Amino acid sequence: MLAHEENGATMPSEVTSRVPLFDRFATAAATFASKAWFFAACLAMVLVWAPSVLVFPSVDTWQLVINTATTIVTFLLVALLQNTQARSDQALQQKLNAIAEGLAGLMITLARDYPALEHEHTELVDAVGLEDRESSD
Repeated sequence: MLAHEENGATMPSEVTSRVPLFDRFATAAATFASKAWFFAACLAMVLVWAPSVLVFPSVDTWQLVINTATTIVTFLLVALLQNTQARSDQALQQKLNAIAEGLAGLMITLARDYPALEHEHTELVDAVGLEDRESSD
């Protein structure tokens, strides 16, 4: 049997359905920003802004407002998207860990009948770091 608590790893079956408010907001923002129409709206804003540089070359306030707004929006979106990506990566890693641990357990069980699996089990354990999570039972 494998002990998941030894290194504090969370397995997919142990994940609760409670998602913190910020994570829900970040997911909603990522979903919103990943739509094609959002990209089209951003492109339209750039296309409207670009000629204004030629039409109003002496209006520095306008350029400052646009540059500041786009910088702030970019900064916030990057932070939100990074949160979403990190959570996605963590969920994927938890699933891969569960698969590797299940496979390692199956290999141990079948190794009695198929001795060659012991070597394969050792390679799997070394490759994915299962030795840190295996129990001494």
